[in-house]
Amino acid sequence: MSHLRPRIRQKLDGMSARLQELLAQASDPQTATRPERLAAIQKELGSLTRTVSRYEELRRLEQQIDDNRALTAPGGDPELAALAAAELPELEVGARQRADELIDLLLAGVGDDRRDCIVEIRAGTGGEEAALFARDLADIYQRYAGRMGWTVEVMHSSEAEQGGFKELVFALRGENVFHYLQFESGGHRVQRVPETEAKGRVHTSAATVAVLPEVEDVEVQIDDKDLRVDTYRSSGAGGQHVNKTESAVRITHIPTGTVVACQDERSQHKNKARAMKMLRARIYEERRRQADAARAAERKEQVGSGDRSERIRTYNFPQDRLTDHRIHRNFSLSQVIEGRLEPVVDALLSDHRERQIEQI
Repeated sequence: MSHLRPRIRQKLDGMSARLQELLAQASDPQTATRPERLAAIQKELGSLTRTVSRYEELRRLEQQIDDNRALTAPGGDPELAALAAAELPELEVGARQRADELIDLLLAGVGDDRRDCIVEIRAGTGGEEAALFARDLADIYQRYAGRMGWTVEVMHSSEAEQGGFKELVFALRGENVFHYLQFESGGHRVQRVPETEAKGRVHTSAATVAVLPEVEDVEVQIDDKDLRVDTYRSSGAGGQHVNKTESAVRITHIPTGTVVACQDERSQHKNKARAMKMLRARIYEERRRQADAARAAERKEQVGSGDRSERIRTYNFPQDRLTDHRIHRNFSLSQVIEGRLEPVVDALLSDHRERQIEQI
């Protein structure tokens, strides 16, 4: 029997054959005279050995399952059949675990899952109600971050008159942050009765979310001559300081037209450093998006779930329902508002994993 899809098993068979080929090359005396070649072989062996070892364990378990089932066939020894049948459930659990481990090993290192991230939330259509919804989204993510043990650092904010946000940018840092939040990018729509609505009518407004993997300086090289840096006075809360000091910073990356701004720190130097982090994340994300689109074109597959212009989710307050349109599933909105995003995140990750498996 098989606990893996045929295409995945075919790939693993190829990796097993490649491992034997590399072992033979490594033991060849002529290879020892070529240090660079030997180093390359050893590196590839290191990347294959763990996966192939797990695959061999799975095959041994599957063989044992087949043997035990043969012993339970009619006409055999009743005592042996009883022992074999008793072992089968444990063997099946072990085989399924090995199969899952193998898939995880094949998918390991794909993308930017282990990175921290920068979250950008912007109010869309709907005026003040959209700004209030943007604030609610920020609260959801920050409560979820608290549940996950992540840290939150506000990098830039622009408040609306009634306490919402026209724009809010913050960094989330912790274990595998981008892994869990990567599918939040897109258009979010809310349906509810605004606080200012006297007649109790349901209004629809929107906000957009962008989740960007945070990158190091060395990963995205930016030439100073490609930047235009403007300083200006901060606006919003902050006392007299905001009116007297041009500490806010706006950076334009001229080649791409990307613009970022930061005003939340009192120091112009700190605001510039934060703005540069935001800029690197945006440029890296654009490169990543272009690479994904190119790979999708080569595979002749349609890529849509990552497009930020798409409406990915609806928050229906009157019906206490959150609908994610990519996986066509509903969730408890009241739980999500409390920051309990786990059911939504787990469903999206499961769907993503299935798509990745299909591409192995």
